[in-house]
Amino acid sequence: MIYTVTFNPSLDYYLKVNNLKSGSVNRTASERLTVGGKGVNISLELKKLGDESVALGFVAGFTGQEILREIDKTGIAHDFIEVDGRSRINVKIKSTAETDINGAGAIITPADVDKLTAKLKEKLKEGDFVLICGNAPAYLGNDVYADIISELKKINGVNFVVDACGKLLTNTLKYKPFLIKPNYYELCEIFGLQATTTFDTKVVAEHARKLQKQGARNVIVSLGSSGAVMVTETQQALYVRAARGQLVNSVGAGDCMIAGFVHEYLRTDNYFKSLNFATAAGSACAFTADIPTKEQIDYVESLML
Repeated sequence: MIYTVTFNPSLDYYLKVNNLKSGSVNRTASERLTVGGKGVNISLELKKLGDESVALGFVAGFTGQEILREIDKTGIAHDFIEVDGRSRINVKIKSTAETDINGAGAIITPADVDKLTAKLKEKLKEGDFVLICGNAPAYLGNDVYADIISELKKINGVNFVVDACGKLLTNTLKYKPFLIKPNYYELCEIFGLQATTTFDTKVVAEHARKLQKQGARNVIVSLGSSGAVMVTETQQALYVRAARGQLVNSVGAGDCMIAGFVHEYLRTDNYFKSLNFATAAGSACAFTADIPTKEQIDYVESLML
């Protein structure tokens, strides 16, 4: 089974505003409301790929109840913990540029985190995947994901995937996660590099290997419209170019990449095929307003061959 963990799920309010003017009254050309949060997005994509998952995390207040209602509509299994506060609403404005305004989210205590860990302990068995994705509240500290994995590593044969920023990610490496997926800018932040608009894939792979030496079994570095670099535990260094297309919405592309990789890896046990499909999934998400279907991903992948 695949379990996704989202500390801070959301209601995402997408607004299209023609020629947004700061300091003025603007009216929407279109709008839609969806559930969001990295782990939730991954579960949504896995569902479209025909894979079952269980979504876990924390919800709070009336917005949290709406998140659960919306997830119920998709048929995704879930086991969220209700906490204090209010789940966040994120506003995504599409105009001449994309503007995101993300809310703070629910109030999560260390005791709540212990409840989540206990839930996972009850569920997990050998061969399962746990995908811990997104950021956690800063007041919980940079070891919160590492502490969860430390407890769950006692169950043999569980595979961990981590997608987070900075020390929240790097502190998990000593527990040898199956996969981590920093993007290029996150990689630069970790190593104090100057980000550029062009990528030297050899340099990206070199720094990905440094993360591997710290414990990560496999590392994917997403490069946006330029594709992705991967270093594998079988000593491969892989690069896949992304398909070209019209950017519609960049939100969720990295989440679809992770879902696509896990889906294809479980099907083929092949790193290159999995990276190729993952890159197609990320691109397909960017080319559509919603989480892409399997058919949309297959079409984008056909453009990459």
